[in-house]
Amino acid sequence: MKRLMTTLTVAALFVMAAAHVSAADLKPIQTQKTKDVVVTLANESGQWKQGKNEFVLELTSAKDKQPIDASKVSLNTSMTMPGMAPMIAGATLSPDKTPGRYLGTITFPDSGTRQVTVTWDGPAGKGSTKFSVSVR
Repeated sequence: MKRLMTTLTVAALFVMAAAHVSAADLKPIQTQKTKDVVVTLANESGQWKQGKNEFVLELTSAKDKQPIDASKVSLNTSMTMPGMAPMIAGATLSPDKTPGRYLGTITFPDSGTRQVTVTWDGPAGKGSTKFSVSVR
């Protein structure tokens, strides 16, 4: 029984270590500068794909590249198609251990170009930006 518990514990530690993604492992999907803030969207592959996507959203100061304290952050996407209502998808975001960094998930039913809107509101100020991202 002890051997089984030890094996399961070691396996769980390996899974947790593999799931943790450091900033060095991330490739930018899109970087957008707006006024005093740089918004960076990144993940392991550098692109969004059809289905579930995990990503990191970072907000930094354009002046000194320091993280921006943005208590309330949201990321939503839309895709317009002729003769149809826009397809809208919102991301689930949670703060990471690093200030100004948020871990996110979003799901896309199909490929195509999405208009991404990121908004924030916190001690460092309030703002938003829009940009396009291809889903492959």
